[in-house]
Amino acid sequence: MDCIYKNSQAPIEARVKDLLSRMTLLEKIGQMTQIERSVATPSAIKDRFIGSVLSGGGSKPFENAKSADWADMIDGLQKGALETRLGIPIIYGTDAVHGNNNVYGTTIFPHNVGLGATRDADLVRRIGEVTALETRASGAQYAFAPCVAVSRDPRWGRSYESYSENTEIVRKMTSLVTGLQGQPPEGHPRGYPFLAGRNNVLASAKHYVGDGATEDGKNEGNTIVSYDDLERIHIAPYLDCLSQGVCTVMASYNSWNGTKLHTHHFLLTEVLKNKLGFMGFVISDWEALDRLYVPHGSNYRQSILSTINAGIDMVMVPFRYELFLDEFLSLVEAGEISMARIDDAVERILRVKFISGVFEYPLADRSLLDVVGCKEHRELAREAVRKSLVLLKNGTDPNRPLLPLDKKAKRILVAGTHADNLGYQCGGWTITWEGTTGRITEGTTILDAIKEVVDDQTEVTYELNPTPETFSGQDFSLAIIVVGEAPYVESGGDDPELKIPFNGAELVSFVADRVPTLAILVTGRPLVLEPQLLEKIEAFVVAWLPGTEGRGITDVIFGDYGFEGQLPMTWFRSVDQLPMHEGENSDPLFPFGFGLRC
Repeated sequence: MDCIYKNSQAPIEARVKDLLSRMTLLEKIGQMTQIERSVATPSAIKDRFIGSVLSGGGSKPFENAKSADWADMIDGLQKGALETRLGIPIIYGTDAVHGNNNVYGTTIFPHNVGLGATRDADLVRRIGEVTALETRASGAQYAFAPCVAVSRDPRWGRSYESYSENTEIVRKMTSLVTGLQGQPPEGHPRGYPFLAGRNNVLASAKHYVGDGATEDGKNEGNTIVSYDDLERIHIAPYLDCLSQGVCTVMASYNSWNGTKLHTHHFLLTEVLKNKLGFMGFVISDWEALDRLYVPHGSNYRQSILSTINAGIDMVMVPFRYELFLDEFLSLVEAGEISMARIDDAVERILRVKFISGVFEYPLADRSLLDVVGCKEHRELAREAVRKSLVLLKNGTDPNRPLLPLDKKAKRILVAGTHADNLGYQCGGWTITWEGTTGRITEGTTILDAIKEVVDDQTEVTYELNPTPETFSGQDFSLAIIVVGEAPYVESGGDDPELKIPFNGAELVSFVADRVPTLAILVTGRPLVLEPQLLEKIEAFVVAWLPGTEGRGITDVIFGDYGFEGQLPMTWFRSVDQLPMHEGENSDPLFPFGFGLRC
């Protein structure tokens, strides 16, 4: 008997129909299951017909594992899937949200907030292309990106994952989808998934929907807006993703007007699938089913029932997959989840798998390993850093700007927590889930870059925390002080105060009292800037979370390139003003779109 689904020349829908008709219920619900690498084995994948495996943030084969090590691990898991009766390959997902950031030695780009400051959709597309190549080199076929949240409150711990508070800017930056997946041909039907080839990865528009507008910026909180505002502000970027053939959409942890998105049939099925015509698959977020009830993980059977019936097609379980599959099977056998709903979900998953080419090319393409972290890729990241920098002040006297700095200055003091800390420069979602401190991967710190660019005769003195003794007998020409936020992710980043950590403001003030000072803020969002601090410093630059290429900062502050960045978010004066955004509040410290040129 001919197997149409194995024929790469057959139409996608014919292959889907043929394979679906051959599958047992156990094989179908297995395809709807995504499990974590740490519990995945070839035998588990083979025995339970698992459809997808992922790495949670920071989950890796071993410490400092490089792309080839990842490819070995993923190929080993894939072999379990290929040994099943029907040989349906897994797709491997990873949080490649600013480069293939889980993997040591990759190119780490600025986080989305910095890219929003560039306003450069083509740059973001090119970043997607590089991210796809470096992700594919590791063996993964699926990136959980882009985040198309419209962040309306900087107190939200995921603000830096949003391109902007402005919907139109977020819509422009959905060009990442085309970068990751490739350019669909003219006339490609909107909503139908697309992938250009083996150098591309499946994208996931997330988090559907309203994640950036929760009350008081509380992560996983409640978004209280009308449907018209939800559609106009928050659903709009998904239209652009669908028109680019985005393959998957990830549901959000938050609620809309009190109802959890993961159980929201109206938004997941009636709007996204039926009204907007999305034909890829909807995936849950990490342990989302465990988060529906208190205590965590309770009422699990009900959680499965409500999410699958609402329109979730693949569940990011990620650990309790045996319990999940047993309860899931029982719900179908009891008639509480229909076979029509199962078939719809599996049809969507198979469609994406056939489009991905994973049936023809299930294993990693080792020829891509040579491009990981290459000079060309790092130069693109450096360009992104340059274009993202926002200049908020340059000279106490407009006629005497501090910037650009003189490469031949006699003596420069470099100080602050973030001047020589690659981990802080990269932020969360880098090597580990939360991000961490120090030389966490390969890259160039701001201090490294300063030392490279200045004249041979220039003396650079670095002190983490200068004291009065630092200035004793020293005649510094200028100081570059780099302060900012420590890495954080998700709820761990929720912050009602938004003060510069590590006494950063005090350090800047102390130095600025003694020498002309450029302050550089490394941050995922606007923070409190006291007027007296701004008055003291000669120049102030926001560098966002720039990633591994610190040279992008020195390119601009020393004048080889001009400042181009514009604020992607309104900069408040006081947290009492929050939430505040363009057009709805008056009296910001710096308005949305502000950015001096130099």
